Amino acid sequence: MFLSRIKLNTARTETMRALAAPNVFHGAIEACDGKRTHKLWRVDTLGGEQYLLILSEQQLDLTGAAEQFGYDSSYESKPYDKLLERITDGSRWQFRLKANPTVQKYDEKKGRGRVLAHITAFHQGEWLKERSEKYGFKLEDGEWLVTGSKWYIFKKNRSSTNIVRMLSATFEGVLTVTDAEAFKAALTNGIGREKAYGLGLITVTRTDR
Repeated sequence: MFLSRIKLNTARTETMRALAAPNVFHGAIEACDGKRTHKLWRVDTLGGEQYLLILSEQQLDLTGAAEQFGYDSSYESKPYDKLLERITDGSRWQFRLKANPTVQKYDEKKGRGRVLAHITAFHQGEWLKERSEKYGFKLEDGEWLVTGSKWYIFKKNRSSTNIVRMLSATFEGVLTVTDAEAFKAALTNGIGREKAYGLGLITVTRTDR
């Protein structure tokens, strides 16, 4: 696997459109190899600059996406497998996750379930804690928090009448790995819904604490 990033040029109209409507980024990323291969991505702010991060099974030619959203055709890409090899039971990692915390509730009028977003930081945090064991990690009180939340409302494509409404919540802090294989699966497959639209990618860096 490979982790790549493009420094975004927010002076570009197309970049600003994509930041408001994540399906624009999704289309450009899929076009990089012309296949529906497994990819995760998200937009991150680092050092005051915004970056498009992409995790892919194969190394991608991101020249077109870099020209579309960046300053030029350049981008960075590095193997991800070395990091995965360092994931062990009991290891501690600084993490960042953008996800779509939701709950399914039964709608009596429609006779079926409805997927609703968790809109408060408390319930967003509870959502992640409830899933942490399944994904092979644990969270200790005081070592992590919800750092942001944002609604996106956009059309699936320019000609579509289908409107996507989704909530992005950002989680940051320190986690401890309890099941290395399950956590590696979370890193490579993502967490939660709306992965096509830039949610679900969890990234980690080693902490000495």
